[in-house]
Amino acid sequence: MDKREQQSLAKGTIAVLVVAALSLVIKDGYTSNLIIWMAIAALIASSLRFVLLIGELNFATAAFVGLGAYGAGVVLTILEWPFVIALVFSGIVAALIGFLFGYVTLKVKGPFFLLIGFAFTEVVRLIYTKIDIIGSNSGMVGIFPPDLLAPYYPTFAILVVGIMLLMLYKIENSHLGKTFKGIRDNDQVVLAVGINVHMIKVLCLTISAFASGIAGGLMAFVNNVISPGDFSFLLSTFALAYLKVGGEDKPIGPILGAILLVALSTVALSFGGGDHIFFGIAIVLTVLLMPKGIVGLYDKWRQHRKGERAA
Repeated sequence: MDKREQQSLAKGTIAVLVVAALSLVIKDGYTSNLIIWMAIAALIASSLRFVLLIGELNFATAAFVGLGAYGAGVVLTILEWPFVIALVFSGIVAALIGFLFGYVTLKVKGPFFLLIGFAFTEVVRLIYTKIDIIGSNSGMVGIFPPDLLAPYYPTFAILVVGIMLLMLYKIENSHLGKTFKGIRDNDQVVLAVGINVHMIKVLCLTISAFASGIAGGLMAFVNNVISPGDFSFLLSTFALAYLKVGGEDKPIGPILGAILLVALSTVALSFGGGDHIFFGIAIVLTVLLMPKGIVGLYDKWRQHRKGERAA
């Protein structure tokens, strides 16, 4: 990691700590939950972007979020294990299923992989509805963080999300991350130097699934109630919207997109039954006016400023 990347990592760490400190000051429950939802949405969108490093759009992200949420719920409410174990398990169970899913499916590319991910998400959602022990259609209830942690759960969630985002950033800028990008650009060249392209792609998906599972665990503890409908393909669609609006070229893109659209969705609620239409129009207009998202617009403005200074 070069000096510029180290500076970016340091700035990211400071930003996480500042937001976590601010969450301690905010006492309003609605605002605290809004911040948590922004953080979780940013992590889901970032895990979706991570698989784009190998050139694949992973619509199974919603399934891995659901596996993490249900995994945490089962460990806490049925097995009655500690909170920390439940949260860690949410990432592990998603990563294990992600590894198996990737090993079987990453032999195909492009739209075929996307459709398989879509189908996998819906199949997993239907499986939840058939298992009585996890509440079937009614879902699971009583997924609460410990009493001592509850008042500080927003801060805890922000710190966990921040750690996961920084981990994804560090991996992306490591030699492994460069291998991911090499596969995206031309997998035959990577294969020619003796690298097992298939297993590297599986590793990328597994890391993404772990991050998605942690997001699911955090979601379960903030909602306290989860149901199969929470983890349909629409969750991946919203994550893709966050990514496209924020910009997929840089890690900050999905974070900015998540913050903007989650905030916008709260405004759209005031429109009653038309909130989804309002939300959809906002996404379409943003994508049309800013093809590379907020990050691309900022880069374009910065280049323009440099040109003016040079002139």
